Amino acid sequence: MKEITASMAGSVWKVLVQEGDQVESDQDVVILESMKMEIPIAAEDDGVVKELKVQEGDFVNEGDVLITLE
Repeated sequence: MKEITASMAGSVWKVLVQEGDQVESDQDVVILESMKMEIPIAAEDDGVVKELKVQEGDFVNEGDVLITLE
């Protein structure tokens, strides 16, 4: 199982995928908002979204798991 993690602390502004979606390497899957900047988080590997660990509006810290892929 692969995990997509937050690269920095911030609020989840938008989740761009749903469980069951196929994602490709370098595809943006979540957008974080930090200090009025939007930071896209991209998948590092191809896979299928198994579980969304966050919802829009959640606050995350650097390293927190956002999405798991299978």
